[in-house]
Amino acid sequence: MFKSFNKFFNKKTNYDKLKKVITPVPSKFIHALMDSINLGLIDKTQSLLSDVSSGELANIIEQLDATNRKKLIFFLGSSIEPEIILELDKDIRKEIISVVGEHTFLNVVSKLDTDDLIVVLEELDDDLRGQYLKLLPKKSQRELVKKGLKFPENTAGRIMSTNVVSISASWTIGKTLKFLRQKKDLLPDDIYEVYILDSKKKPIGTLNLNTIVRSSSNTIVKDLMNTQFKTIPIDTDQEEIALGFKQNNLIAAPVVDKSGKIVGQINHDDIIDIIEEEAEEDLLRLSGVQSGDTYSAVLQTIKSRFSWLFINLLTAIAASFVIGIFEASLKQVVALAILMPIVASMGGNAGTQTLTVAVRSLALREITRANALRVIGKEFAVGAINGLIFAAIIGTIASYWFNLPLLGLVIAAAMILNLIIACLSGILIPLILDKTGIDPAIASTVVLTTITDIFGFFTFLGLGSIYLL
Repeated sequence: MFKSFNKFFNKKTNYDKLKKVITPVPSKFIHALMDSINLGLIDKTQSLLSDVSSGELANIIEQLDATNRKKLIFFLGSSIEPEIILELDKDIRKEIISVVGEHTFLNVVSKLDTDDLIVVLEELDDDLRGQYLKLLPKKSQRELVKKGLKFPENTAGRIMSTNVVSISASWTIGKTLKFLRQKKDLLPDDIYEVYILDSKKKPIGTLNLNTIVRSSSNTIVKDLMNTQFKTIPIDTDQEEIALGFKQNNLIAAPVVDKSGKIVGQINHDDIIDIIEEEAEEDLLRLSGVQSGDTYSAVLQTIKSRFSWLFINLLTAIAASFVIGIFEASLKQVVALAILMPIVASMGGNAGTQTLTVAVRSLALREITRANALRVIGKEFAVGAINGLIFAAIIGTIASYWFNLPLLGLVIAAAMILNLIIACLSGILIPLILDKTGIDPAIASTVVLTTITDIFGFFTFLGLGSIYLL
């Protein structure tokens, strides 16, 4: 036992790669970290953690099971970085609160910028959120967070940072630099642009840091500032903001209220989070699951997935009724029962391909009134051509398999029709839902599956009943 302990204590593994190269944290590192914690090797544990960024440590915490996760959180205690908590799933944040306590948790997260602190607090229950707001150490911070939480979720007012740097157009570059140095403790951690305001606190120009450091100290700000800048209304949805940043290649933009006064700013790092969040949300909604399922309790996960599965059960029953209509045909021609899943399955897959592209294109505003008809026509052509190709393949296979050429023609015709309907449904369903104000990512899959299954079974069994009996 002492030999193994001594062997571990003296074991030296080179993890310098973590410092220098962007690479996933190796599982050996995680095992070494937990072994050092379990053996009480404080210095070794701290040495290992010194090589890890906040994002990597958040990923390690999420990979651990509940027992080891609590051990690591307990070891970190009040020294846990607020950026780590920001990166974690909301269910794991609750575990942190249970381990370190409410006061320690709030002291840590209060070091975050206002917009990031809002992200952490907005996921709490209303009662608990109100309680935590009262416990925040700084009154000014409490007021800013309360104000931010009043804005609708996923809007500019909710995600903006209220800490902005503003100067006068009459200042010189030298005075601007002196101001930035004097106010360094009050400035945001990352500054990309300085905003020039008029007497009513309305932005009239922007000046990026690159221009400031490259210009002579006697130059007047007014002569250098960019007047062709974009502003973000405070009630703008975050998807629109992300699209605007992409189309205009922005690194930062001021947020203005209804009167045009500057109230905050949104930076490109916020946009990265938005893009990731929106992409994940669309993907999960298409599958009927929720973010954080990996860390949720079993009953909570069952509850979140039940409604989606129940709706799918109803659509499956509807498809079964269609099959029941042709019960007599199936008894006489067993080959119909063997082949009918192929038609429905191919239609479902073809429709899902179109649907996935359509939902993403709508989110990125790549499909508009100007090109909607062209996109619909393209999907019709794709469905028809793919239908002809796969009709020839499955028609030939079915003819030789059952030694019945007419059966091959029947399934070929059904394949062509179903793939055309599937591709058209895949583009039309999200377009119609988007037009009616329903999120296409939520309802499209259920509607598409119902259409492709029912139409696929009906066309194949219907044609089979007409021409094979």
